Amino acid sequence: QVQLVESGGGLVQAGGSLRLSCAASGRTFSRVAIAWFRQPPGKEREFVAAVLRSGGSTYYADSVKGRFTILRDYAKNTVYLEMNSLKPEDTAVYYCALEGSHYFTTAPSDYDYWGQGTQVTVSS
Repeated sequence: QVQLVESGGGLVQAGGSLRLSCAASGRTFSRVAIAWFRQPPGKEREFVAAVLRSGGSTYYADSVKGRFTILRDYAKNTVYLEMNSLKPEDTAVYYCALEGSHYFTTAPSDYDYWGQGTQVTVSS
């Protein structure tokens, strides 16, 4: 049984930093990618960042490129999202998810395991 548990959200001022964690358990090693998504208030869920199983390549949404970093600790089976220079528009519930297809995509519908989410609020 696959389980994803996020932690590390909270309230931070604009310009600040947070580090989110996603602890994975179960058969996760065979998945193409593990990713972070977010859902701002009143908006649809959107892709943030992903790390691929093959080669460890990383991908980022343009809106977070240069500010966020996704890291994977294989020994701990944990994925981190380091967020710097946070902006009020980064306010959202952040989710980690496992890719369910055979190739990397950024569409939420292609991810079949999700964590419960962690709230990130950035004040101006």
